[in-house]
Amino acid sequence: MTGQLAFVESPVQLLNVLEWAHARTPSGPPGTAGGGTPAPAPGTASDTTPAPLTVVVLSPTDPMSRGQLRRMAQLARDEGLTVHWQEARGGRGALVRTLRRLAGPLRSAERVIIGDPFSRYVQLLLTLFGPRHLTVVDDGTATMEFAAQLGRGERLVRWHRKGGLGPRELVLAPVTTLARRRLAPARGRTVEIFTSLPVEAPEGVEVTANAYAWTRARFGPPLLTGGADLVGTSLVETGVVDAGHYTRVVGELARTHGATRYFAHRRESAEKLHRIAVDTGLQVVRPELPLELVARRGPIGRTIVSFPSTVVHTLPLALAGTGVKVAVCEVAPEWLRATASPRAQGFLSGVTGTAAHEVDRLTARRTPSVDRLGFG
Repeated sequence: MTGQLAFVESPVQLLNVLEWAHARTPSGPPGTAGGGTPAPAPGTASDTTPAPLTVVVLSPTDPMSRGQLRRMAQLARDEGLTVHWQEARGGRGALVRTLRRLAGPLRSAERVIIGDPFSRYVQLLLTLFGPRHLTVVDDGTATMEFAAQLGRGERLVRWHRKGGLGPRELVLAPVTTLARRRLAPARGRTVEIFTSLPVEAPEGVEVTANAYAWTRARFGPPLLTGGADLVGTSLVETGVVDAGHYTRVVGELARTHGATRYFAHRRESAEKLHRIAVDTGLQVVRPELPLELVARRGPIGRTIVSFPSTVVHTLPLALAGTGVKVAVCEVAPEWLRATASPRAQGFLSGVTGTAAHEVDRLTARRTPSVDRLGFG
């Protein structure tokens, strides 16, 4: 494992590593790079064969993520990447075994690509071995918060976390502090954010647009069905949104837009999904791949309705030119749980407000019974 080293912990991270590799490979038409951007001028650093890219999967424990990652890993191998599956959380001694295996490759890697700068595992790796070149790819809307916190010089905290430092955070504070320095540009270290999201580049950080060119080249266009499909979210599981409000809104959205399928987020609980299926009559689908690939392969509804999440930014790119309409339903303040982070409402509103211009906004009547939902 030499050259370029990517650490992924979710299927979406691996998808975006594939997109990053495609964008940097001059495999498109003459005069373009793989992502459709102008080819580098001769003699520049990019005018060379890219260093070998090895992907290390720091395997999560939940079955849905593992299953999607297995399938994404095979897609990556089909594209010629080397993929190593590491049971990083596989019981006692897993951390030590992982660090021992990765120490050499980390020292020799000229570039490290990560998908989750908030990950304690990744932060620990960065504190032990600081890369000369670092790339952060999307793993959801957290990229927006990472860029903002890095630009303001703040400690890295996930947006849905509430309160100050707990006992675990206090123990890990030195690791987080050093990792934050390693995630920032400095003399002898470059930092790139490869993203499909609207982020303001922190000083010294290069932001590269992810247009989902690999996804569009590899799959589709999809067969379109009538009606709509709904996209689920883990806002209930992360303690942000009240479960009762969420289920009622899902039912109302299904009736209003003629939806028949509900694409579940990989972190949604079985109990919640059972309740949605029983209460709304929707067919609950557990996607085998990230939704961008599922939608691109089809069949997919002519309208896709989502709550504030990354897909309101990524699906318009992945489905460009297909005629599919994407809509986002705002989260009303009274849907939030009392234990939700004070930052939750502002962050979710920001995700909705910065969605692409072609994304329709759905507004909800702000009553507990959620009387009506319609296009805003």
